[in-house]
Amino acid sequence: MNIRRIQLVLVTLFIGLSLSAATSKVTNADTPWDTIKTKSHFVLIRHALAPGYSDPTNFNLRDCATQRNLNDEGRLQAKKIGQLFKQFGINTANVYSSQWCRCLETARLLDLGAVFELPALNSFFENFEQRDTQTMDFMRWIRDTPLDKPTILVSHQVNIAAITGYSPASGEIVFVRKDKNGTLKVINTLPTLY
Repeated sequence: MNIRRIQLVLVTLFIGLSLSAATSKVTNADTPWDTIKTKSHFVLIRHALAPGYSDPTNFNLRDCATQRNLNDEGRLQAKKIGQLFKQFGINTANVYSSQWCRCLETARLLDLGAVFELPALNSFFENFEQRDTQTMDFMRWIRDTPLDKPTILVSHQVNIAAITGYSPASGEIVFVRKDKNGTLKVINTLPTLY
């Protein structure tokens, strides 16, 4: 067994044990897991682990070979996140994703339902001047979206930080409440990469 395979096995075991430990503490009826089953809550997830920084200069939205993508650890992480939702009785959800391949792959590996592309979740890291416009587009979308079923949004660090003021790690789950006046509040977070 080579070193990379050993590392992957150890990471798999550690993620599993860490997620079990993190979720075993959640026992009362007012957990974040219960709240996302209501009409005023949703979750944002930063895409799973995709080593590197930014995207190559030849980036093409419709060509994954030109993008920074999930590695094996990131794929495993995304699957474990989906299992975590199922552990808390969330077997299906409305799943929306940035159009970037690393987000779409994360969303699909959750295995919680069909994945819908949502351009308002696309990264503006390389075009920071789009931050305000894109964030406003997202805020309009979430304001008008009925959260009649658990709703999961897979995006990027810059987007989630602009929307919530919180900067998540790869694969981190951010539990958000949508108040009647349209404001968003982070009610809890759960890192999934250990």
